[in-house]
Amino acid sequence: MRQHDTLFIGGEWVAPAGTGTIDVISPHTEEVVGRVPDSTAADVDRAVAAAREAFDHGPWPRMTFAERAEVIARLAAIYNERQGEMAQLITEEMGSPITFSNLAQAPQPLEMLNFYAELGKTFEQEEQRPGLFGPVTVRREPVGVVAAVVPWNVPQFVTMTKLAPALLAGCTVVLKPAPETPLDAYLLAEWVVEAGVPAGVLNIVPAGREVGEHLVSHPGVDKVAFTGSTAAGRRIASICGEQLKRVSLELGGKSAAIILDDADLASSMGFLSLAALMNNGQACVAQTRILASRNRYDEVVDAVAGMVAAQQVGDPADPATGIGPLVAKRQQERVEGYIKIGMDEGAKVVLGGLDRPQDRGWYVAPTVFSGVTNDMRIAREEIFGPVLAVIPYEDEADAVRIANDSEYGLAGTVWTADTEHGMDIARQVRTGTYGVNCYMLGANTPFGGFKSSGIGRELGPEGLSGYLEYKSIARLG
Repeated sequence: MRQHDTLFIGGEWVAPAGTGTIDVISPHTEEVVGRVPDSTAADVDRAVAAAREAFDHGPWPRMTFAERAEVIARLAAIYNERQGEMAQLITEEMGSPITFSNLAQAPQPLEMLNFYAELGKTFEQEEQRPGLFGPVTVRREPVGVVAAVVPWNVPQFVTMTKLAPALLAGCTVVLKPAPETPLDAYLLAEWVVEAGVPAGVLNIVPAGREVGEHLVSHPGVDKVAFTGSTAAGRRIASICGEQLKRVSLELGGKSAAIILDDADLASSMGFLSLAALMNNGQACVAQTRILASRNRYDEVVDAVAGMVAAQQVGDPADPATGIGPLVAKRQQERVEGYIKIGMDEGAKVVLGGLDRPQDRGWYVAPTVFSGVTNDMRIAREEIFGPVLAVIPYEDEADAVRIANDSEYGLAGTVWTADTEHGMDIARQVRTGTYGVNCYMLGANTPFGGFKSSGIGRELGPEGLSGYLEYKSIARLG
């Protein structure tokens, strides 16, 4: 078992203020695999003070972008050498299939570090523009102390969407990992020290919601970067609004995959399986609404059911596993509750249902519903599990209407033999990310959502701008 008795604050491993602990439980075995301190408000105060000191008086914000980029590059090199270790740890603590951990949970954070390290080589702190009476200097300065609050589903991915640009900008960070997945943050802290990141630039306080709210509302924090549920995002936005504190929110989704009549179903299902079922369905970008025309509806339902049935359910450490357990018993019960809701709403269970596929572990049966209408709860609410709803549409205009008929706007896909026509569809769907015959995220392109899916963008140069304040300095003569 991985036992941690200290917190990472001010560049040191320090004793927590309280005596509470957080048990990390394997979703596969239901056994404790790790233990960390449960941070208190006093620990948060200490972490914010360390971040504040490092920002107000330390070297990090006063270095050039290129100098910070060199340190980020060193961290990336360490990450590259040990990303297999990170992937295995995330699989152990939250049940992500090891194939997905090796594909995304560890490599994508590394990609972000590499991108921002490269961007920093040429990024200028100041630029000159012509002004009314003389030249104007536009200066980019770090926003300050950042509270990064991250969820359990892709813990390192979400951490790095915040940490990598914040580091390049010159910010200091207090990271609050989710209580389900604090272990990967401890491993990251070791690498940060090894890379030579100055003391106080990163501080880590694993804790639950109440202490998280203390961090978000802390007067020493200049910006909050949050990923999680839309309900929690609304609460955080209200706190930041009251304090006029900078905030970025990456929230929920209920993304639609539009399958056009000319799509090759066999090839489409191969890629759609990842887009719809990644990370056991515990992904905000998962394509869980499958839109099929009435002309091919039964055919699409059969193809989707076949695609899901082909996924091996079981031990997430087994490379053959396609779908592992959900992160916690409460999540298992939540997803099963939605399966029952779908049945009560009149949707037909084509595959799966309420029979659990494993006697031990927090597993649910991967489930496909047909006969779904877009007003059903299983089509409107984020389930966050391996549950797919196949919804019929009349024509392409109707498909676009259904895709847009959602409070969310995070992701989506279209599947077609005509990629240019697919681009036409993509331009009509109001989401922050989209794919034609695929779905992917890149460190160099912005990620975020429309509507209730969030505020702001992460990744790419756009992600860096969220950690910068812009100052215009005019001069005469």
